[in-house]
Amino acid sequence: MIVAPFNDGETRRIQRNLTGVQKKNNNKTREGVIVNNFIKDNEQDMPTLTLDDTKDSLIISDAAKLPHQLKENQIEPEKSLLPISGIAVGVMGVMAGLSWFVKRNAKITNEIAKEKWITSFTRNISINEETVQALVQMVQNPNNKTIRAGLGVLTLTATAFMGKTFFDGFKEVWVKKKEADIQKNLQEQLIDIETQSFSGKIQIIRNALSEKTKMFSKYLTYNSENQNQPFGMFKSAKELSFGAKQDNKKRMNSGFKYFMLGGATIASIVGLSLYSMKNLRAGNMEVEKFISKTKKDMETIAKSNKDKNFVKEYLEHGLQFINAKKEVVEEIVNQANWETAEKEEFINHVVKKIETSTVKVNPNIGGDGTQKPSLSSFVDDYRAFFYNMLIEPDNKQFQQLFFGTTALAAVSYGGKLIGDAIKEVQVKKINAQTEIDLQQRLVSTELRNFKSKKDAAVKPLVDEFYKQVDEGKPKEQLKTMAENILLEIKNGPPFVYS
Repeated sequence: MIVAPFNDGETRRIQRNLTGVQKKNNNKTREGVIVNNFIKDNEQDMPTLTLDDTKDSLIISDAAKLPHQLKENQIEPEKSLLPISGIAVGVMGVMAGLSWFVKRNAKITNEIAKEKWITSFTRNISINEETVQALVQMVQNPNNKTIRAGLGVLTLTATAFMGKTFFDGFKEVWVKKKEADIQKNLQEQLIDIETQSFSGKIQIIRNALSEKTKMFSKYLTYNSENQNQPFGMFKSAKELSFGAKQDNKKRMNSGFKYFMLGGATIASIVGLSLYSMKNLRAGNMEVEKFISKTKKDMETIAKSNKDKNFVKEYLEHGLQFINAKKEVVEEIVNQANWETAEKEEFINHVVKKIETSTVKVNPNIGGDGTQKPSLSSFVDDYRAFFYNMLIEPDNKQFQQLFFGTTALAAVSYGGKLIGDAIKEVQVKKINAQTEIDLQQRLVSTELRNFKSKKDAAVKPLVDEFYKQVDEGKPKEQLKTMAENILLEIKNGPPFVYS
C-alpha cells in the first residue's frame, strides 16, 4: 500500500518555514523517492506466483473487514440545504418583523400622552478634523485669511502624511531585514531538531527489524520452545484488557469530576444569586432611608421663610431627584406658606416635569430643536493652532502653541514608531525561540507517533502470521511471510523523509 507522505508531523514542521517554490520542489522530491525506490523496485522484483503464494507473500487475510468508522458521521446531501433555506426564511422573517414594528409604532404613537413623546432635536454635524474645518471656512467665508490658512493647513497635512509614509516604510524595511536574520537562525537550529527526529525514526525501524527478526526466527526453527508466545513488540491480550479497564476507570473518574463540577457550579450560581438579592434588599433599605431624610429636609425648607424662588428651585430639584409621586409632591408643597393657586400651579409644573420622558438639550450645544442640521467644531489637533497662526500671524502665542504641539506630536509619533519596531523585532525573536523550544519538545512526540503508526501498520500482518502458524503452515511459507513483514516494516507506511 502506497500512502502520500505529506501529512506527518515532521513534514509539516519542515514545510512551515519554506517558501511556496521550496514546498513545491520538496513535494516533487518525495514523490520521486517513492516512485523510484518503492514502486519501481517492487514492480521489478515481484516474483510471478499463484494467488496462494501472493496471499502468503503479501500477508493477505481471508477475512479483512473495512473499519466501521467509514459509515459514521455521514451527512445526507439534502440536509446540507437546510442552512441555506433557514437563512432565506430567517431574513424574510426579520423583514416581516420590521414591517410589523413600523405598523405597531405608527399605531401606538397616537395613543401616547403628549408629555411622553420624545422631543424633536437638531441634527448636529460636529467637525472634528482640522482639514475639514478649514475647508468649511473657505466655503462659508472665502477671504484672504481663510483661504491662506486653509491652503496652509492642507499643505501641512500633505507634508506630515508623506513624512509619516516614509518613516513607516523605513520601519517596515528594518523590521523585515531583522526578520530575515531571525528566520535564517531559526532554520539553522531546526536542522539539528529535524535530524534528531529523522534519526530517531530510522532507529525505531532498525530496532523493530532486529526484534522481529529474532522473534520470527523462533517460529522458523524446528523444536522451538516459544511457538505460542505473543510477538514481543505488541501488548498481550491481558495487557490490552488491563489498559481498557484503566481507560474505563479514567472515564468514570472523569464523569464523576464533571458531575461534581456541575454541582459546584449550580451551587455557586444559587449562592451568588441569594447574595445579590440580599445586597439589593440592603441597598433598597438605604435608598428608602435617604429618600425619607430628603423628604424631611424639603419639608423643613418648605415651612421656612426663605426666599420663595430659592425654595421653589430647591423643591423642584429635590422632588425630581427622588422621582416623587404626585401625592408626595402635594404633601410637601402644601406645607409652604403660598397661595392655593400658586401651590397648584407649582404642583402641576413639578408633576409634569417628573412624568416627562425626555427634555431638550441646551440650545447652545444642541440647537433649538428645529429638525435642520447645525454645524459645530470641536477640534483636538495640532493643525488647529497652525490655522489660528495663519489667521492671526501677529499673535505670538498661536505661534508658540503651534511649534510646541507640532514638536510634541512629532516626538510622540517617532517614539511610538521606534518602540513598535523594537517590540516587533523582539517579539519575532522570542517567537522564533519559542518555536525552536516547541519543535525540540515535539521530537519525542513525533517519534512516539511514528512508532505507534508503524506498530498499527504491522500488527495485522503479525496477527495473520500467528494465525497461519496455528493452522500449521509450512515453515517455507512462514519464512516468505516473515520476509515480507520485514520488508513492510522497512518500506511501509508511515514513511521516513529527511
